[in-house]
Amino acid sequence: MRVSRAERTGNYVILIAFAVFALTPILTVLGAALGPDDAAGGVTSGGVLGLHPGNFAQAWDIGRFGSYLRTSLLVSTTVVVVSLVLSILSGYALGTMRFRGATVVFYLFLLGIMMPSEAVLVPLYYDLRALGLTDTLWAVVLPQVAQSVAFGTFWMRAYFRSSSRALVEAARLDGASTWRILWQVLVPLARPAVVTLTVLVFMWTWNEFLIPLVMVTSESLRTAPLGLAFFQGQYTQGFTLLAAGACIVATPVVLLYVFLQRHFIAGMLEGAVRE
Repeated sequence: MRVSRAERTGNYVILIAFAVFALTPILTVLGAALGPDDAAGGVTSGGVLGLHPGNFAQAWDIGRFGSYLRTSLLVSTTVVVVSLVLSILSGYALGTMRFRGATVVFYLFLLGIMMPSEAVLVPLYYDLRALGLTDTLWAVVLPQVAQSVAFGTFWMRAYFRSSSRALVEAARLDGASTWRILWQVLVPLARPAVVTLTVLVFMWTWNEFLIPLVMVTSESLRTAPLGLAFFQGQYTQGFTLLAAGACIVATPVVLLYVFLQRHFIAGMLEGAVRE
């Protein structure tokens, strides 16, 4: 079916309009971060010579973002790795195996997706405090692992249910064990799903604010979004340094997405031609 020139032009106009709508807030914050310190609340004009990249170094030093970024990186990496492994295992079991109670277990995972963290955060805090885990990294990691595994199980189960049964049966005829079928046959083919889940879990964990706010009190255990919140008002009243700090906090997620985008597209293309 051929697309007319008018339809193609209309599509580009709509896409450009959405791109402008999405990029305007980002460019506004970036422009404020590069503006002079007395230009709070907006983007200043002045060309290249009017930019002030030193605002990022000043915000980094005053806001102690180096420590906060290390904590967020440690928490996010741990949550992503543990969640991926558990999600692949549970998704494989629920998607390819038949056993008694599988439906009930799957609905329990769905309940974990539908249950908002705000509803269980207070009792969860008292449970972790009784175990002596509050004000530790475990208090930040474990609740987010549970949330991510709930969604990850749903995500990977859907993929494994649509995987090629003929390929699995061929591997079994060749003498491959269940464990080997999972890690050497299905997981390499599941790269699109795994990469997408990695990006989503990392983004959700990195941007999580409420759990670290409630579970930790030590400054050394603050994550980057929590540190940014304390940076506002405690260290600066201006918008320029706050915008610079927001750019610093958002940079790792942007870099991860840009880096994995190629692999995600390549994995999607490989998955589209697999039989």
